[in-house]
Amino acid sequence: MRITMIGSGYVGLVSGACFSDFGHDVICVDKDQSKIAALEAGRMPIFEPGLDQLVATNVAAGRLSFTTDLAAAVAGADAIFIAVGTPSRRGDGHADLSYVFAATEEIAAAVTGPTVVVTKSTVPVGTGDRVEQILREKRPDMAVAVVSNPEFLREGAAIGDFKRPDRIVIGTEDEHAMAVMRDVYRPLYLGESPIVFTSRRSSELIKYAANAFLATKITFINEIADLCEAVGADVRDVSRGIGLDNRIGKKFLHAGPGYGGSCFPKDTLALLKTAEDYQSPVQIVEAVVKVNDSRKRAMGRKVIQALGEDARGKTVALLGLTFKPNTDDMRDAPSLAIALALADAGVVVRAYDPEGAEAARQMMPDLVYCSDAYDAATGADAVVIVTEWDIFRALDLKRLKQVMAAPVMVDLRNVYRRDAIEGAGFAYTAVGR
Repeated sequence: MRITMIGSGYVGLVSGACFSDFGHDVICVDKDQSKIAALEAGRMPIFEPGLDQLVATNVAAGRLSFTTDLAAAVAGADAIFIAVGTPSRRGDGHADLSYVFAATEEIAAAVTGPTVVVTKSTVPVGTGDRVEQILREKRPDMAVAVVSNPEFLREGAAIGDFKRPDRIVIGTEDEHAMAVMRDVYRPLYLGESPIVFTSRRSSELIKYAANAFLATKITFINEIADLCEAVGADVRDVSRGIGLDNRIGKKFLHAGPGYGGSCFPKDTLALLKTAEDYQSPVQIVEAVVKVNDSRKRAMGRKVIQALGEDARGKTVALLGLTFKPNTDDMRDAPSLAIALALADAGVVVRAYDPEGAEAARQMMPDLVYCSDAYDAATGADAVVIVTEWDIFRALDLKRLKQVMAAPVMVDLRNVYRRDAIEGAGFAYTAVGR
């Protein structure tokens, strides 16, 4: 099949590369000429394990290409995916749909025959209705079906998630569109990946409900972690004890500094806005957003407390800046709130992240950026593990202690055992333990 992917960011690029790897002919479109030029030269605009090789393989095979010419890419396509950004709109938290509707307008002007338009972007309930309305108003002469097909990709594991999904959600009641989408996902269908056909509005809501539920699990265990500290329990044991219940499940029950990234923060806010618009409150999600925001600031205070009575003038090494490992994404990362709290307390922050330093430098220019974990720890009064990159799981504790001004570790991801760290001569602070 011929597939056009409008938007060559995280979702569009990963999806387009994977579709091409299935054997489809895929054209990825983006307005950013420098991004397209970089992609054509084999340079990825994002860090995602395995993506560079996947792109290179399919470009060489002639199945994947990149362009800024939307009209040419749309002409004759069997399926046109809209995979543009939907960031939180300033002021009200609603998803900014301007890029989605702008892409729709351009599709309407360029489409040359019957086709299927698929919203891959995360969009509020009813967005597909508006996309269809625009297409019908602009091109009443053309048979175009609009489908919702949300993505469920985890940054750092996106290729595996795309090729071995828990489920594929397709929102349409149009028979032709169903047939096209079956062909698009035929390789996965043959592998018995479950395909959920539902209404367009249900499909749009599934994405938000899924992310809000996962954000709720994270926030729940973080509050339980605080209770564990108060009563003398260990949140790791509590997480394991409840996670072994199949009705609960063990995933997303790891206590830490709060959720961040490109999805959970904006999607929970967008769901709240939709609930407000329809006068159907989702009070649990409201509490989740509030608790998570305060959680990040509390982690800053936790670090300051570990420094002792007077933190001003002391130095802290932050290990890991991105919101999770195996990505360079800094959006709503807990490190942002932690670094701000430390700066407000007069603490000097030295930082290291394997992939996120460039993005972090744009958001936190006052930090001292270092070449590795030991460089960051040099002269530090405490080292703080913020993101659980693998390289931080086996630090040389003897070397670390030698370069530090004071042997203090604050482990916000519970990477280490207390006996191992204290046995190496460190004062150790963890989460929920």
